[in-house]
Amino acid sequence: MTASAKQIGAVAAAGSAMLLMAAFVFQALGYAPCAMCLWQRYPHGVAMGVGLLLLIGLPVLPLLVVGAASAVTTAALGFFHTGVERDWWEGPTSCTGSGLDMSNLSGADLLPSATSGPSTLVMCDEVAWEFVALSMASWNALWSATLAGLWLVALAQQMRKPRSKSPYPAT
Repeated sequence: MTASAKQIGAVAAAGSAMLLMAAFVFQALGYAPCAMCLWQRYPHGVAMGVGLLLLIGLPVLPLLVVGAASAVTTAALGFFHTGVERDWWEGPTSCTGSGLDMSNLSGADLLPSATSGPSTLVMCDEVAWEFVALSMASWNALWSATLAGLWLVALAQQMRKPRSKSPYPAT
């Protein structure tokens, strides 16, 4: 039995949900996300939304394109973030470097004791956690690339499917 393009897309969307859930678990364990970590979460949210839309029967082909684009986007962001962490290239000045560029910081960022909570300034070029020499950004890049592959398999399968002339959306 072969899985349909719709089912493969739903599995890929579930994978994004699991990666997003893992990010929130790490955050709950005390690993505050940097700005680039947060950027990587948005495409996963889009992929999850696409998965839900696939389940309610909207046209499959455009949804698969959006799902694939979102997975490729978060994989690319994860790869870029990994490069910033490993000093392969420079990242955004707003969240990297020695902290000497203070033009983008608010008064509360400059004086964390003036706020009621602890400082949450996390630098994007520092690895907060790693497993087998890969950071969270690296793991996100690898798993998101795998999910992008699933989305692309689903897209290819849907494009090979003969087109019907029915006015109703394909399932």
